[in-house]
Amino acid sequence: MPNRSRVARCLAAFLGAGLAFAVAGALAADPRTDRRPAGRAAKPTVPARPAADAAGALPPAVAAIVARSGVPAKSFAFEVRQVGSGEAAAPLLSYRAEQLLPLASTAKIVTSLAALDLLGPEHRWHSSAYATAPVGEGRLRGDLVLVGSPVGLTGNELRRWFVQLRQEGLKAISGNIVLDSVALLHERDPKQVQATAAERALDLPPDARNYNQGKLVVSVRPAAGERAAVSVQPRPANVLIVNDVLMGGGCSAWASWKPPETIERGPPLQLWVRGRWRKDCPAEAIAFMKAPQALRLQPELGAAPALPIPAPRMVAELWAETGGSLRGQVIERNAHAPRPRQAQSLTPLATPVGEVVREMNKTSNNEAARSILLALAPDGAASPTGGRAQQAALRAAQQRLHDWLRGQGLRDGDLSIVVGSGQLHAERGRPRALVELLRAAWRGPSSQALLDSLPIAGVDGTLVQRMKSGAATGQAWLKTGTLSDTRALAGYVRGKSGKVYAVSLVACGPEAGQATPTLDAIVEWVANTG
Repeated sequence: MPNRSRVARCLAAFLGAGLAFAVAGALAADPRTDRRPAGRAAKPTVPARPAADAAGALPPAVAAIVARSGVPAKSFAFEVRQVGSGEAAAPLLSYRAEQLLPLASTAKIVTSLAALDLLGPEHRWHSSAYATAPVGEGRLRGDLVLVGSPVGLTGNELRRWFVQLRQEGLKAISGNIVLDSVALLHERDPKQVQATAAERALDLPPDARNYNQGKLVVSVRPAAGERAAVSVQPRPANVLIVNDVLMGGGCSAWASWKPPETIERGPPLQLWVRGRWRKDCPAEAIAFMKAPQALRLQPELGAAPALPIPAPRMVAELWAETGGSLRGQVIERNAHAPRPRQAQSLTPLATPVGEVVREMNKTSNNEAARSILLALAPDGAASPTGGRAQQAALRAAQQRLHDWLRGQGLRDGDLSIVVGSGQLHAERGRPRALVELLRAAWRGPSSQALLDSLPIAGVDGTLVQRMKSGAATGQAWLKTGTLSDTRALAGYVRGKSGKVYAVSLVACGPEAGQATPTLDAIVEWVANTG
């Protein structure tokens, strides 16, 4: 079992090294602010920082916010700098900004900027459609086959496609709608629904089956009785926690699953936590435990999870919504079966990169992020669906980014992206570096696509339930990030002065699940102070 020092190291270097990324493409300013002529920005120069900056003092108002959180100050890292203010300008807020921490889903900002810059904001991914029989008098007397693009289709794009087909005369389908390699990117997709719900939650511990590769965080803190207090996050519903951590004698504890053959009574899943803990020992995570397959998590009070919608059902509902008639069903083609014969080509669909980036960031869609990263592979290498071919495509995409990004101004190791979604702890970075990336991005040709893709505080996306009243409402465009031991926000905030700030706020550690209100309060502070 890992000891405390190993747990600390895993927060900084979990799952091995990823590739170092630095982005200095330029994003154009929000049209709602004053703007300079658009154009490609010069490569940013990273300002030298004194060694003491990593633990710089917090402004009194921010220090008070952190103190009220109950989360140790060492768990936080912040960087807030005005865009367009010049490299020498002092940050509005900088605290432990050189720490390498998990990016969580704020890694999707790096993926977004790389795609918009490398592919270009006018890039399109193409999906095709054909009929297995001729279309006559508005009726297709066969199947409609939809062949998906390498990155998938959003619900909005599929609706637009169906409207286009209807306008061109297709009213009724006698056979089936066949989905051929169609990945639907939407927040109610069974593979995505829990991730979106966790990102959207005000302070909901995430599902261990989706985050931190299924790990449960076991923490120990001093208590008044003969035993220390033991907690497990996310909270398991069908696990007996056997607390055998006695007070006094040291600051060492470990955890293990009791072998089934040793359990004489009680539930079949029992987590045994043993050790000694003095009263002056800090509260710390002592283990990250792999969750057994039979693990169930406790439902959170007041939580009403959104029900998943499988792809066939969603396609059928969108076809009916646009006025189409379907006699058969929506089915997914078996990848090993031959493709249906083609009798008539129908209108294809071209999906702009900005549409997929928007779905990825608004709902924190992990599949979209992975597909966009793969799409950066040269020579059309984004299409393979698994095995060696996909691994080769991933390496090609990473190498293309690596070759391009090393010369963009940030230092090697400042930002590391592996699969593009932020689900891996190996995807990590420094708040200072992410802010430099955002500041450099502010004036270039892709800025509006990025800004349109980010959730708006209190308005939509994963921020729809957060910061619903206050100075930040409608004035903060931020990507959320959630892992079992991490909460993060990154993007742009407009202050009352009209100035716009690039921000990166991170909380990392066993108490990170309590830090969401603190991060929101700091965004409010930026909106009020800036």
